[in-house]
Amino acid sequence: MTPSLREMRWWDIDPVLELEKALFPEDAWSRGMFWSELAHARGPEATRRYVVAVTAGRILGYAGLAAQGELADIQTIAVAREHWGTGLGGVLLTELLRAATAFECAEVMLECRVDNVRAQKLYERYGFAPIGFRRGYYQPGNVDALVMRLTDPTTSVPSAPPGEGTDING
Repeated sequence: MTPSLREMRWWDIDPVLELEKALFPEDAWSRGMFWSELAHARGPEATRRYVVAVTAGRILGYAGLAAQGELADIQTIAVAREHWGTGLGGVLLTELLRAATAFECAEVMLECRVDNVRAQKLYERYGFAPIGFRRGYYQPGNVDALVMRLTDPTTSVPSAPPGEGTDING
């Protein structure tokens, strides 16, 4: 089955937390962090976009973006391990770049663990470039973050190779 994307809602927090803890055991977000982000994702003053990828009622991935003025920041992207390499990460990233464009952001920033080469390659395919490091950013493991920037989200969606899951509904 092909996953579909939909807006993340409060009832998604528990299954998202399960996936978060499985993927990021040392530095998983808390329930309160997700509640806080979702509180800014609704209404005419929304500054966030959070989505989940769902198949047969199961959340396979999620992603979120925060926007302020002309700058957007990718807060999180996660895909269940059994779906790595299927293109789902690219689909989620594409949705966040669409959101950045809708928020009229000229740049998109993100932090990525320096040891997460898989994610770095995904971001590079979409035009993100490394611009610096944040020492000890990920706690409690004291892992550095690679800071990456995309200067024009409107032109940075690559054509995905066949089988990369590009047919997911937004």
